[in-house]
Amino acid sequence: MRIGDAAAAAGTTPRALRFYEERGLLPPPRRTATGQREYGPDEVARVRVIRELLALGLTVEDLRSVADRIGLLVDNPRRQCGHSGSGVVDRRLAALDAEIDRLTRIRTRLELRTYKQP
Repeated sequence: MRIGDAAAAAGTTPRALRFYEERGLLPPPRRTATGQREYGPDEVARVRVIRELLALGLTVEDLRSVADRIGLLVDNPRRQCGHSGSGVVDRRLAALDAEIDRLTRIRTRLELRTYKQP
């Protein structure tokens, strides 16, 4: 299927597919004799996994570091990412925890300086 159809099937845009390809998340697709990209069900499934991981809070850079393993989630969507202590999920969780701590401190400081009417 052509890029527009593949993007629609994956719930995204052709621009996103090109972006994922440029960033190394999606392998370069086959090309027609006229040079148009052609995608199959495997590529559409991979894009769906990429979109789900991005929606969970991982970044494109996070995914680039594990791009060679995205296919494992395509093959087995119920697969767990695991917590190895040095993995991309653990790093993202640590970053989120640090951001939550930072925002909590800001909220507390703001609350203490805000006048509250009785």
